Amino acid sequence: MLKNVSKRTIIRTAVFMLGLINQILTMTGHNVLPIDDKQLSQTISDIWVIVSGIIVWWKNNSFTSAAIDADAYMKELKATPKEE
Repeated sequence: MLKNVSKRTIIRTAVFMLGLINQILTMTGHNVLPIDDKQLSQTISDIWVIVSGIIVWWKNNSFTSAAIDADAYMKELKATPKEE
């Protein structure tokens, strides 16, 4: 049944389900995560900085014209079939 489903899809679904369960429990008065507003704000800010830092670090962010030209050249080289 789940033979062709990717691991990423399963992980995203599990994260969504955990969030949904937490939301339902919170709406019914069951405080699963006892965090006050200040802690929540700081936690969201910390997560935002960490995730954006990882994305910026991982991606190739070319700002100079030389770097942009090099990216275009690299893309051209990758598109050229390799000779054996």
